[in-house]
Amino acid sequence: MKPNATLKQLSETLEMSISTVSRALKNHPDISEATKQKVWDLANMLEYEPNTNAINLRTNNSKLFGLIVPVISNYFYDSLIASLEEETRLHGYSLLILQSGDDSIVELNNLKLCKQNRVAGIFVSVTIGTKDIAPFLKLADNDIPVIFLDKVPTQENCNKICVGDAEAATLAAKALIEKNKKSVLAFFGNKNMSISQERLEAFAHYFKVNAPRVKLQIEEAINPSEAYNKTLNSWKQADAPDAIFCMSDEILTGVMKAMQQLKLQIPSEVGIIAISNGFIPKLYFPEITYVETSGHKLGKLAYTRMVSCLAGSGFTLNLKVESLLVEGGSL
Repeated sequence: MKPNATLKQLSETLEMSISTVSRALKNHPDISEATKQKVWDLANMLEYEPNTNAINLRTNNSKLFGLIVPVISNYFYDSLIASLEEETRLHGYSLLILQSGDDSIVELNNLKLCKQNRVAGIFVSVTIGTKDIAPFLKLADNDIPVIFLDKVPTQENCNKICVGDAEAATLAAKALIEKNKKSVLAFFGNKNMSISQERLEAFAHYFKVNAPRVKLQIEEAINPSEAYNKTLNSWKQADAPDAIFCMSDEILTGVMKAMQQLKLQIPSEVGIIAISNGFIPKLYFPEITYVETSGHKLGKLAYTRMVSCLAGSGFTLNLKVESLLVEGGSL
């Protein structure tokens, strides 16, 4: 591979100082138009590209943001990434996208990679095993803002951007009660995650206050396989539920696989409702009723908060993206 041309090579070829060549490339008014043209012509011929890392080191003004998510192959994160990438690109930045695999050790290695690339700021959705956020907060102390989004730590001393978890779960519970469901199988994610805790608390509380006689069967499912197996087990019991709530798209796919295997008719034999980004529910017939949690909106709000932090906002905020019920044909 041909090595990149350097400022030194341009200056030696043109018999000019490096500073003159550099100022000519920046269209400095002190450099004559004839000199600028000579420099630009040679730079184009040699396909000269500025050394971004060197510029960042010299100016301490990186044009790169880091994004760390548990998985990339997820429709919520897919729309989140697209939203953040669009915002960063429109404002002259680039986005370094890293995947932790829901492994806290990999997450720390990704954090180190962000530091090595001198990012201007970091967006991160933490792993199930992330207990200590001190390494992230240390970056914030060094004027590198950190925005936690979607799956966030429980600590309050940090910037957090989430979907309205309690609001989303409440909307789902309300929809089930309005459809007069009497026995609900409710699936939530990993119990150690704040997102699961908040959704479970709001969901159970709404039933306790508004429909205390409804039978609630609460189950944990950390992946589609668990949701699939636990759904099948529920139908082995004498009193199978008349509705299923899925906290996430991943859980929904496992539940729907079980529904197909059991050959159950939706919604006549069992109702289904989920919290979703909106893509997966539309793959089924009838379409699944869901409470929208938008990765696209979350990305836009997270970028807005990052800009405020870069501009000097020193306080922390916990911001929410509003949820809304999208009617399908599954209840």
